[in-house]
Amino acid sequence: MDPRSLDHAATRTRRDELGRLEVHVRRRLGGRIRDFHLTLTNDRLVLHGRAPSFHVKQLAQHVVMQATSLPIAENQIEVLS
Repeated sequence: MDPRSLDHAATRTRRDELGRLEVHVRRRLGGRIRDFHLTLTNDRLVLHGRAPSFHVKQLAQHVVMQATSLPIAENQIEVLS
């Protein structure tokens, strides 16, 4: 098997995993966060989106922490004032 095929399959699997995690966070927060998405950099997560308060920003981070063993590099969720 071509090693590039394995890399592509691993990338697709990781992207699917991130997608499921994003859906999980959105459901748990009941629409309180907008444009939520995750990126993966060096096997570390970065949270993105917009939240109405610091509380919701922190809730999103805690939901992610509970749902995956991947470490969080940054929480770049913007708090709207």
